[in-house]
Amino acid sequence: MRSVTIFMAAFVAVASAAPTFPTLDTNDNPLSALDNLSGYFNLIASKVEVAKGLSTAPVCDLSKAHMPTGIDGLPLPDKGLTVRHVAVGRGTQNYTCDPNAADAVPKAAGAVATLFNASCIAALYPDVLSRIPSMAVQFKLDEAERLGPTAMAKSGVHYFDGSTPFFNLDTPALTIGQVPCAKNSSANAPSTAAVGQKGEKAVTWLRLTAMDGTTGDIKDVYRVDTAGGSPPATCKDMPARFEVQYSAV
Repeated sequence: MRSVTIFMAAFVAVASAAPTFPTLDTNDNPLSALDNLSGYFNLIASKVEVAKGLSTAPVCDLSKAHMPTGIDGLPLPDKGLTVRHVAVGRGTQNYTCDPNAADAVPKAAGAVATLFNASCIAALYPDVLSRIPSMAVQFKLDEAERLGPTAMAKSGVHYFDGSTPFFNLDTPALTIGQVPCAKNSSANAPSTAAVGQKGEKAVTWLRLTAMDGTTGDIKDVYRVDTAGGSPPATCKDMPARFEVQYSAV
C-alpha cells in the first residue's frame, strides 16, 4: 500500500492541504479539454492499479529520465551531459499587435510561467509526464502555486529579462540554479500536440543554451511537450497586448 500512497501523492492534491479544487476552463473548447483530461486521469488510474501490486516504492533515479526523440530540428543534448531537473511550466505566451494593422502577424513578447518539479515523474512515469501539459492547460491560472489537481511542488519561475529568457530554479526547498538563455534551435510541435483553451496550436519545442551568469552548472534548457500558447494567424480583432495560455515540460 505504501507504493500506492507515494504514487498518488505525486499527482493528486491532498484535500486537507488544498480544500479548493482547481477550476477548469472548458467553455471555449470543451471536447478537446475533456479528451485531454480523460486521457490523463485514465492513465493515472492504470498506474495506480499497477502500483497496488508493488511491495516497495519505486526509486526516483533521474538518470532514467530521457528527452523525447524523433523531433526534426531539435538536437539532443551533447554527450556527457546529464539531466539535472525536469519541470512542468504553466503560464502564458505573450504577444503584441498593431491594432491598426489587422493583417499583421502577432509579435512574440516573452512569456511568464510557474515551474513545478516533475523530476521523479520524468524518471518513473515518462508517459504520464508527456500528458501533464495537456491536462494542466485546461485549469485556470488563478490557482496560485498549483498545477491543476496535482500536488507537484513549485521549483521555480520562468520569465523574460528584456529579450532574454530566464529560468530561476532556486527556491527555499531546492537550489538548482539560475539560467539566462539564448535560443539554439527549434522544432514545430508534433501534429498530435494538445491545443490550448481556445484551440490554440502548441508552441514550438526549443533548445536554449545557457549564457554567462548561469549558476548550478546548467548548460541547456529544453522546452518540449507543449500545449497551447500559439497566437492567431493575424492581428484582426486583437488588442495591442494579449496573452495565450500554455503549458510545457
